[in-house]
Amino acid sequence: MNPAAPTREAMHGLILPPPVPFWPATPAWYASIAMIAALLAWLGWRAWRRWQANAYRREALRALPSAQPAEIAAILKRVALAAWPREAVASLSGRDWAAFLRRTAPRARLDEATAERLAALAYEPAEAHADAARWIRFHDVRA
Repeated sequence: MNPAAPTREAMHGLILPPPVPFWPATPAWYASIAMIAALLAWLGWRAWRRWQANAYRREALRALPSAQPAEIAAILKRVALAAWPREAVASLSGRDWAAFLRRTAPRARLDEATAERLAALAYEPAEAHADAARWIRFHDVRA
């Protein structure tokens, strides 16, 4: 046995250090927590603004299932008027309206025949709930 090593009996009176605190003690942690809180607040604000900006889409999608074909055409036009200036949308009809529908919602993947059918809904009734809902969901206001 090593005479310099303390024995178990001698170690009995040692004082243990205090437990590690849960809350950080340095100013750098406070700065990090403040930055993370600011980032989360900013992300929440952006999400709230996006949710508010898409209120017209949610309203149109709620009205779509019970709408008749001519009403679907009116819903599509109201959605377009909510997203783009009146001068750019109000006068569109026929092939111009179909081209607008295709150009402004590339993610909806409307083919030319589908866009033509949506454009003619006010004049030739057809069932187009799914196509109209797809355009409402995926139109891009920046287009």
